[in-house]
Amino acid sequence: MKNPDRKTVSELEKLPNIGKAIAKDLRFIGIDHPDKLIGKDPFALYEALCARTGKRHDPCVIDVFMSVVCFMEGGDSLPWWSFTEERKKHIAKTESNKKRN
Repeated sequence: MKNPDRKTVSELEKLPNIGKAIAKDLRFIGIDHPDKLIGKDPFALYEALCARTGKRHDPCVIDVFMSVVCFMEGGDSLPWWSFTEERKKHIAKTESNKKRN
């Protein structure tokens, strides 16, 4: 697991869980530097990617976005699948709220 210095890292590919494909996806939606992940909503990043490409991506991409935003905001370097349960709970809560309204 990559664990760079978040204060000096300047390449997306140097971040935990980020390879060439996800780095390309992030650049496609305007995230071209790790610092630009700070304060971002991983779910909004995912929706932007889907809208921009015109297709639904695997929801695990949200987990990757959650992991890298968390890391850049000071969290531990964790594998992306550590965020799967949190993503599922967030989506279930959002869907439940939509049904009530």
